[in-house]
Amino acid sequence: MSFQIERGLFKYDLVDHHAVLCVRLDADAPEIRKRYLQIARSLHPDSCAAVSDKEKHLASQLLSKLVNPAYEHLYQDRSRAEHHAVLMQMAKHLAKESKPELTTDNAKQLASTPNFDSAYRNAISQIGKVQYKSLTQVLDAIAQISELNLVYLMRTADKPLNTGSASASQANSNTTANTNHYTPPQPKEDPVFTGYMRRAQELVLKNQLSKACVELKDALKMQPNNSHCHSLMGTIYLKQNQTKMAKIHFDRALQLDPKDQTALEAKTKIDKALGKTASSTNKKTTVGAAAGKSPKPDSGGLFGGLFGGKKK
Repeated sequence: MSFQIERGLFKYDLVDHHAVLCVRLDADAPEIRKRYLQIARSLHPDSCAAVSDKEKHLASQLLSKLVNPAYEHLYQDRSRAEHHAVLMQMAKHLAKESKPELTTDNAKQLASTPNFDSAYRNAISQIGKVQYKSLTQVLDAIAQISELNLVYLMRTADKPLNTGSASASQANSNTTANTNHYTPPQPKEDPVFTGYMRRAQELVLKNQLSKACVELKDALKMQPNNSHCHSLMGTIYLKQNQTKMAKIHFDRALQLDPKDQTALEAKTKIDKALGKTASSTNKKTTVGAAAGKSPKPDSGGLFGGLFGGKKK
């Protein structure tokens, strides 16, 4: 089932994940998670209020094809920052070059009202209360929210969005006073590169790893020193049991960003598994040599160490 939306940010070949979840453009991770759980409960087959099989199927499709991918993009700080970078670049371009066509009264009012920040927050809050009440009207509601997001972005094109929590903002403000506090730089991605990354992440979620790998290779041609790209590439190779290639990319990711959590966890598991495998192989070789037998390969191997192997 395909969900076509051609209003708001969707009109410019962008997926408006904020509109799908009906969260503000400056919403932080806890707000995004809270909203996602509300929607997921209303659409999940075990808790959905839909009566007919057709409605239940539609609810399942909305959850898997729109809501879950939106949450995956927005909950992680890095991917959310990348998404915002693309949105802001698009908004700055539109603010200078064109006047978008608006179809809803809310969006038209937001474009002209002086106190647009308060009006935007109120409109998002009101639509969020009914967004997933009628499953057949969900796409129209998403389109309405996306128009609001487009107008809001254009009116704040010269101001960076504050997408962190209050504690994170306070920590950033204290960076100059505490030289031991590390604050990673905000990514400045171009739309083409971010498009490669977005498609790769979507393909990984669908388990289409070969296609995701192609997207990431194109991304690395543009930005060979992007740690997140190397980390995601390592994850894909690990899923494909290509351990050596995975290790190369995880090592590179950590060279570029020593605090890359995905690369740190994966590399620790790989190193530990390789150590166990080497130790086990050496032990078998020694025992086999003493008994006059040729050593047998370890049936568990690296991924037995990583993922538990077969149960006896």
